[in-house]
Amino acid sequence: MKDKDYRDLLFTTLFIIVIGSTVYHYLEGWNWVDCVYFCIITLTTIGYGDFSPQTPEGKVFTIFYILLGIGIILSFVNTVYTHYKDMKEGQK
Repeated sequence: MKDKDYRDLLFTTLFIIVIGSTVYHYLEGWNWVDCVYFCIITLTTIGYGDFSPQTPEGKVFTIFYILLGIGIILSFVNTVYTHYKDMKEGQK
């Protein structure tokens, strides 16, 4: 948490998940756990297919949510990977 880039990406990732969860809760009528689950599964590109937006508004939001969110999530995953790789190399 001392690394500013890591901390910023963590908060941005959480913000994107909160925004997506809120929108899906109100557009699709899903409960909060399902909303968070859908956001994480979608943005990590796992996509089990057990949930999908049914309203036209939800579908349009999902298009933009994926385009914005995948880049942020991948940046976060890359930052975590780089951090741990650097730590491991520093121990050798």
